[in-house]
Amino acid sequence: MNEQGVKRRQPPFFVRFAVMLFIPALLFMAGGAVVSETGGGCRETMAGVGPALLPARGGTGQKTETGSKMLVPLGHTVGIKLFADGVMVVGLSSIETEQGQCTPAADCGIAKGDIITHINGEKIDSTEEIQEIISRLGESTYTVRLLRSGKSIQLDGKSARAESDGTYRLGIWIRDSMAGIGTLTFYDPDSGVFGALGHGINDVDTSLLVPLSSGAIMESTVKAIKRGENGKPGELRGEFNLQKDMGKLYANTDCGIFGTMEECSLTGGSPLPSATRSQVKTGKATILANVLGDEVKEYEIEITKIYPNLGFTTRNLMIQVTDPKLLEATGGIVQGMSGSPILQNGMLVGAVTHVLVNNPREGYGILIENMLEEAFWQEIENVS
Repeated sequence: MNEQGVKRRQPPFFVRFAVMLFIPALLFMAGGAVVSETGGGCRETMAGVGPALLPARGGTGQKTETGSKMLVPLGHTVGIKLFADGVMVVGLSSIETEQGQCTPAADCGIAKGDIITHINGEKIDSTEEIQEIISRLGESTYTVRLLRSGKSIQLDGKSARAESDGTYRLGIWIRDSMAGIGTLTFYDPDSGVFGALGHGINDVDTSLLVPLSSGAIMESTVKAIKRGENGKPGELRGEFNLQKDMGKLYANTDCGIFGTMEECSLTGGSPLPSATRSQVKTGKATILANVLGDEVKEYEIEITKIYPNLGFTTRNLMIQVTDPKLLEATGGIVQGMSGSPILQNGMLVGAVTHVLVNNPREGYGILIENMLEEAFWQEIENVS
């Protein structure tokens, strides 16, 4: 926390919020990686969809039946930067005043996990804006509008004057952005839509899905690998350039992040049909992964289990890495590989999402139809 009592715009790594919520200490999201940013001067460690129903690029949001969707499987890592819609409260703190300690945020009802969107009717987009408004209002009472579990709430707040430096503080730890490395899953040549990660980006402190205001992907290069071991998830180490965007994000969902980009060197592969749940089988399969440099390679895996249709989930498939070269290089699935496309019988069937901490050779995957359903419904909502 700085002198003003807020966390300023310092994008943390996805690796820092990678602990899986469903089975603590057993699962890690495979989307995190240690990266260094170039050009920015800072270092940052439903099922059963059937035929794809997709809107045309630049369309009105109406869906048209196109049959099995042809998608380019990617497998290349990208840098990802994301700015929240509002400011996330990631913790509460007390303030030492001349009258003693006080907790203004907690006293007015603000809670960890809230998203602050307005103060006195002024739209909030960054930590700096909150800091400026609180300083300007001083000890005056003001209204705080926030989102909690998707519901809008309005509270009356009042700051306290810190004895140490005379600044006014609300007593909250806040965050508005983050950055890291993940893997692209697919590109749709018809719409320009891409999908990545296969799971959402969650805040490190609250474990809640980050509401997206804006975001982008950038070119990245994997520089090194920290091998996964039993009890110690591995990770990809790389760099990306903050000054060059490849595509824009329009959604951060439980089933992945989605956006649009123009055709580029990464999207020039041969399209494959997307598989429905009924077409995915246990047995041999492969993944496309970029675990060193810029090269995407195909590695052998085994789909060992297909889980029942329980609605949207990122754990549709249990997979096991069997390729000797990948095992030698990474030890199995490591952070940064989230989104790696899963191929079987000439079809794109899903993406890697999680690794078992106690056995890095095994992990989970999401069905591609779940990613597609979320990607294009989100696009329709975005266009509307």
